[in-house]
Amino acid sequence: MTKESYFTEDGSAEAVNARMGDNIDPRLAEVMGSLVRHLHAFAKDIELKPEEWDLAIDFLTRTGQICSPERQEFILLSDTLGFSMLVDAINNRRPSGATENTVFGPFHVADAPIRQMGDTICLDGKGEPCLYEGRVVDKDGSPIEGATVDVWSDNADGYYDVQQPDVQPKFNNRGRFITGADGAYSFVGIKPVSYPIPDDGPVGQMLAALDRHPNRPAHLHFLVTAPGYEKIVTHIFDGEDEWLSSDSVFGVKESLIAPFEPASGDTNWRAPFDFVMVKA
Repeated sequence: MTKESYFTEDGSAEAVNARMGDNIDPRLAEVMGSLVRHLHAFAKDIELKPEEWDLAIDFLTRTGQICSPERQEFILLSDTLGFSMLVDAINNRRPSGATENTVFGPFHVADAPIRQMGDTICLDGKGEPCLYEGRVVDKDGSPIEGATVDVWSDNADGYYDVQQPDVQPKFNNRGRFITGADGAYSFVGIKPVSYPIPDDGPVGQMLAALDRHPNRPAHLHFLVTAPGYEKIVTHIFDGEDEWLSSDSVFGVKESLIAPFEPASGDTNWRAPFDFVMVKA
C-alpha cells in the first residue's frame, strides 16, 4: 500500500478514491470520484460535528422508512432541494423559443383516456371551468400533426384523483388529446388551485426547520410527445398565484406562466398556450 492510500484529514477523498479498482465502469468511477470529493469537502467546509452527522443519518433513515409504492419521500427531498430541477435543466437544454421543461411530479398516470378535442376532463363537477387551447408547433412555427398532449391536474380541493381514489372519479382532471393537421389542441378543465406537497414526514419537518412553506402555485401538468421530437414535460402556471415566486419545488419558469383570461359562456376562464417542440 502506498503512503497516499492511508487516510488523513487532508487527503481523505484521495484515500477513498484510491480504493476503487480498475475493472469498473468509467462513468461510475467518474461519478463516485466526484461525489466523494464533494462530500468530503462539504464536511471539511462546515467542520461537521458527530451529532450533526447522526441527525443526518436518522433523517435519511426516516425518509426511507416512510417511502411506499404510493409515496416517494426521496423524490420529494430531491424536489425541495432544487436538485430535481437542476438535473432536468442540465439534460433538457433547448434553444431559445422552445418550450421549457419542469419537474414531472409524482401524480402522472399512464394511459389516461384519449379524448376528443373540446372534451371536458373535470369529472367531479368542482372548480371553475377553464378552456385550455393552443397549438403544438416546431421551431419554425409549423404545426405538428399526431402529437399527444397528455394533461393532468388537481381538483378544486387541491388533490389529485390518485390521492383520493374513494372520493374522486377515476381519471378525474386527466386526458390525452391527439393533434390533427393544424397542430391545435383544446379541452375544458378547471382553473387550477395551489396546494401543499405532503409535509407530514421528514421532508416537511426539514422545510419547517428552514422556515419554508410547502406550497406549490396553481398549475396544470402537460406531457407533450410526437415522433421525431424531444418530449416536453412541463406545467403552465397561473400568473396571479401568491406562491409563484416561492414554489416549494422550484418548478416555475417565467416562460411557463400562462395568461388566465376571464371568459364568458360555458367557461369562466380561458388559458391559451402554445408548445414549441425541437427535433430529437
